Amino acid sequence: MSIIQVNNLCKFYEVYTKNPGLLGSLKSFIKREYAIVEAVKSINFTIEKGEVVGFLGANGAGKTTTMKMLTGIIKPTSGNVNVLGHKPYERKNEYLKSISFVAGQKQQLAWDLTPNDSFILHKVIYEINETDFLKYRDQLVDMLSLHSIIDRPVRHLSLGERMKCELALSLLHKPSVLFLDEPTIGLDVNMQRSVREFITYYNQVNNATILLTSHYMADVEALAKRVIIINAGEIVYDGNLLHLIKKRSPKKILKATLSGPIKSELRSLINSSSDSDQNIELTVERDLLPFVVAKLMEEKIILDISIHDEPIEKVLERYISSNGENQKSC
Repeated sequence: MSIIQVNNLCKFYEVYTKNPGLLGSLKSFIKREYAIVEAVKSINFTIEKGEVVGFLGANGAGKTTTMKMLTGIIKPTSGNVNVLGHKPYERKNEYLKSISFVAGQKQQLAWDLTPNDSFILHKVIYEINETDFLKYRDQLVDMLSLHSIIDRPVRHLSLGERMKCELALSLLHKPSVLFLDEPTIGLDVNMQRSVREFITYYNQVNNATILLTSHYMADVEALAKRVIIINAGEIVYDGNLLHLIKKRSPKKILKATLSGPIKSELRSLINSSSDSDQNIELTVERDLLPFVVAKLMEEKIILDISIHDEPIEKVLERYISSNGENQKSC
């Protein structure tokens, strides 16, 4: 069942423009000139119940604008968007009680209150039953290890502690759809992993639909099997993440610890290499990988070996740039 349906969705902004200098300023008093910025251009996609989808793209590609239209923060210029059977921009209470929007750069917690005070305020706003509230709040506190900080003023919490409290606050009303905009930004590696594990748990237990944007590809790898890539306001890819990696990453990274040098004959088959004593890192074409590994094994100098895909960041960068060039040539 499709929980999110987007059809020909567009968002255009009228932006004031001014020529430089004093003359430009004077002219703008007499007649203002405006330019149309096409933030989102006729995009289409659907998301099923329980899906976790990564929504990716460069800065300014249209990700956050799309998220704001899906949550009802801004109204589309044209097109249709339907979430849980509602038009988000109508901002009906029934709809708002069914979703949550977590933005890593925005704060919902009251700065001078404790997280627990904000939780209680959230209960009142969302009209959550007292028994249900206490039970679920305690579950969230346990799962996110908030016992030691829940009664401390927010201003005295670290960024990681605040982010976990923000996540708990956003889930108190058990939303069916969760919009996550950079949920782990600014967090250390351990805290990022903790937040990712909790999001996975919430998705599995509640069968929640999740749309995620993040510049940390570890978030996307851990949470989303499907990705939608948007570039210059247009969707350029919608499909399986692993399929994209395989299609757009023709090379593998081979790391090995050797007991001796490899032969020059073998090096000539490899695109690039990096040596550090007995540790090497080779970039190998996928088709040549079995042959290269077999040759290394024949030389009997391998002490340890591991094979990796190229970093997703490089794959996405390559895909977005290639589509940008295609658009320019059209």
